[in-house]
Amino acid sequence: MRALLAVLALAALTAGCGSSRSRSERSAPEPGSLEALWRQSGEAVALIPGTSDYSPGDVRISFLVVDNHGRVIAPRTAQVWIARSLTSRPFGRTTARLEHVGVPGVSTDSEVKAIYVVHVRIPTPGTYYILARPRGRVRIGGIRQLVVRARSATPAVGARAYPSRTPTLSSTGGDLAELTTRTPPDRGLLQYSIAGSLRTHVPFVVTFATPRYCSSRTCGPVVDVVDQVRRRFMRKSIRFIHVEIYAHNDPRNGRNRWVREWHLPSEPWTFLVGRDGRIKAKLDGSISIRELEQAVLADLH
Repeated sequence: MRALLAVLALAALTAGCGSSRSRSERSAPEPGSLEALWRQSGEAVALIPGTSDYSPGDVRISFLVVDNHGRVIAPRTAQVWIARSLTSRPFGRTTARLEHVGVPGVSTDSEVKAIYVVHVRIPTPGTYYILARPRGRVRIGGIRQLVVRARSATPAVGARAYPSRTPTLSSTGGDLAELTTRTPPDRGLLQYSIAGSLRTHVPFVVTFATPRYCSSRTCGPVVDVVDQVRRRFMRKSIRFIHVEIYAHNDPRNGRNRWVREWHLPSEPWTFLVGRDGRIKAKLDGSISIRELEQAVLADLH
């Protein structure tokens, strides 16, 4: 993990935006531009994205801040600016909050314990740039390109959820190896199918994730988070569902049909679906207990 982060950090710092040395050698940027703010940020760091599917509206962005030694930098908050280009003035400024991913005492296999999350409103498709400055004793700043497409690759908020006949404990005869790669098995998330929940008009949270074979750096604890939030809403008529990514839980078999039905280009993804069968919210990548709990209270409660 640490070696991978170091490589990613070095690549991000030396490609496109340049290292701290090349940054100082370039001609002076336009005053007030995003690049000018970046040059005033101190040491250059890399922003490693935790989200990838963006469309106009309220855009959730998550990222790690990593220095050129591969170390994760994680003060509680970070100032964030967004602009249409490096040479233009930012049209938005807000604060990213450090969200703790996983569940204390449960999620023990993830090196990354927290990730920055920020929501920004982006009105139109196009290429944007974000600058993040973590608030700490050392002045640092990282910049990254953001591509916002006209339509999301994943099912849109407001769209009808696809009635996938996902497997359950009942449909598989209790075959846990077929249902989940989590250890211990997440039995509470394997009781219901997407199709059955839509048919009975019960609101639900569904996470598409593979704890054992996750390909992104912080996807493992997502199932832990969903299971923990499920326990907090046990007295409510809200279902929580976990769907694995690979056919027969083996990456060599490719993605299973339920992931293909939902047109998911990456994992993990978590969706909140209302009684009317429409998607109320969706969360790309790693999530915190606080984030998911607030989303459930706002959209399903």
